[in-house]
Parts: sequence; structure tokens; C-alpha cells
Amino acid sequence: MINRIVVGAHYGLKDWIAQRATAVIMAVYTVVMAAVLLIAQPSGFEAWKAIFAIGVIKFLTFLFFVSLFYHAWIGMRDLWMDYIKPTGLRLSLHVLTVTLLVGYTAWVAAILWRL
Repeated sequence: MINRIVVGAHYGLKDWIAQRATAVIMAVYTVVMAAVLLIAQPSGFEAWKAIFAIGVIKFLTFLFFVSLFYHAWIGMRDLWMDYIKPTGLRLSLHVLTVTLLVGYTAWVAAILWRL
């Protein structure tokens, strides 16, 4: 049996740091993509396709979405834990949230790499 301490200065610190780190990743991506788009100024589908054909842009875009979904998971999990008291309903919402976020991640990969 594992005893968890549910009060104190360090409870939730890892999640807090993870959420801030994912926010920084998303902010940096936004600035980088704004610069790329200002330089490239894509005017049509082919220009947009050429930007996202670059491997680094694909990777950074995927990293952005993984960060977004993990950021969302932390927030939604905390929301479900704080406000949904019936255990069965809370577990169902956790499973639904995880299923959707993993599905969205696969969808982003399929779009970026045309799997």
C-alpha cells in the first residue's frame, strides 16, 4: 500500500511545472510560426503545404499539439477531480478525456505525416 500525502507544499508541483513548461513551448512555437509566416507570406494551398513539408516545422507543430493536449489534460483532470464528486462519473470523464486527447494526437500525426 502506498501512502500519498495530499497536503503540503510539494503536492501538485510536478503538474504545475508541466503546465507552465507546455505553455512556454506553445508560446515559443507561436512566435516562431508567426516569424515563418511573416517571412514566407503563403498565399495559397501549395505555399502552406511547402511550409509544412519542412521536417523541422512538422516536428515543432507536432510538439505544439502534444504540449497543447498534455496542458489540456492537466487542466481537465484537475477540473474533474475538483468538481465531480461521484467516483464513477469522474472516472468516466477521465477516460473520455484521455481517449479524446490521444485520438486528437493521432489525428494530428496523420495530418502532418499523411499516415
